Amino acid sequence: MLQQRTLKTLTRAVGVGLHSGQRVELTLRPAQPDTGIVFRRVDLPQPVDIPIRADAVTDTRLASTIGVGSAKVHTVEHLMSACAGLGLDNLYVDITAEEVPILDGSSSSFVFLLQSAGIELQKAPKRFIRVKRPVEVREGSGAQAKWARLVPYHGYKLSFEIDFDHPAVDSTGQRVEFDLGEGNYSRDIARARTFGFTRDVEMMRSNGLALGGGLDNAIVMDDYKVLNSDGLRYDDEFVKHKILDAMGDLYIIGRPLLAAYSAFRSGHAMNNLLLRELLSQPDAWEEVTFEDERQAPRGFAQPARAW
Repeated sequence: MLQQRTLKTLTRAVGVGLHSGQRVELTLRPAQPDTGIVFRRVDLPQPVDIPIRADAVTDTRLASTIGVGSAKVHTVEHLMSACAGLGLDNLYVDITAEEVPILDGSSSSFVFLLQSAGIELQKAPKRFIRVKRPVEVREGSGAQAKWARLVPYHGYKLSFEIDFDHPAVDSTGQRVEFDLGEGNYSRDIARARTFGFTRDVEMMRSNGLALGGGLDNAIVMDDYKVLNSDGLRYDDEFVKHKILDAMGDLYIIGRPLLAAYSAFRSGHAMNNLLLRELLSQPDAWEEVTFEDERQAPRGFAQPARAW
């Protein structure tokens, strides 16, 4: 049987929120089978649990925000991406503020935290959502067009194309494909950092955003070049971060997907719209398990790999 996974022990991190600038403590704890991933606002007078679900997403401006009532958690996508990349099914995320810490701007710090705690197999079958027919969402037309789609695939593959008219981005790859069965998430995707432009920072900060952002947790560009002294971690780091984000956004559905995802100029809003469109069509998907793990797609049966 292909089994569910949780942590062996708890692990903690302290950082600041990218947009809020607030100090935040994060505690990642093991959870029972079929719990899923549950964020818990422990700083509130009465702690509030916010289980991961596609319809728990309340805001997608610049990040994915989940909420229950007035309790929210912003910028969950990098931690969720690490969970997807390592195949974690069940986890409690205790958080002392309303935004997940940005740490180094990628998901590699979360991968390190999760792997340091150890990953434990559980006596319950791992549950997948298998896409049975194509589902697509589109917005705009011509030069403004953007789209995202899921199609049937025995595994999990993502391809993404960006379209930034900027010298630093033009000189790198604007399209990348990653197949979980052939690549290594920790090595190939997890280190890609979020990025932004100096021309946008002043506007964002005047709106109370990017208050915790800087060269230590983002790639920052002026009109011509990357300003970080250490340069890029991957030749195609910009588009690889979009794959990282998409893996986190899509894992908010609450189960690993068996599908091929492709997108052009998509973002958090369109990724969530795609999940909601899929779930609204019951004939487009089914939940499956693998009693014989040899029947499972590559990339899911193996233990989560280190760097």
